[in-house]
Amino acid sequence: MRFEVNRTQKTALRTIDGIEIEMGSGNVFADLGLPDADKLKIKSGLVIEITKAMRKLGLTQKAAAERMGIPQPKVSAMLRGDFSNLSERKLMDCLNRLGYDIEIKVRPAAEPVGHLMLAFA
Repeated sequence: MRFEVNRTQKTALRTIDGIEIEMGSGNVFADLGLPDADKLKIKSGLVIEITKAMRKLGLTQKAAAERMGIPQPKVSAMLRGDFSNLSERKLMDCLNRLGYDIEIKVRPAAEPVGHLMLAFA
């Protein structure tokens, strides 16, 4: 599989020890030019938090699956980076079932087009 880097976004170039480095935008999925990059960034962040929660709670995939209300094979796929079969809402539900609160804040944007930001404590 080949990905092309989306060059339409502004990126900063730096040279470190004679090597030219292109700074990312903060969203690797957008930098790779993938469709729905914002959605993928959110979902991957939620999966990272689910993984941390499972480790913190000492849960096996089977125990985590039962607690989250999804089949164990979906947990396995999720931990391997395949979360395409899970919606953002389902991932948030999984975090809730693992004992985490989720807070969504909406406020007027300073610019004509707003931004989506995901923050984890």
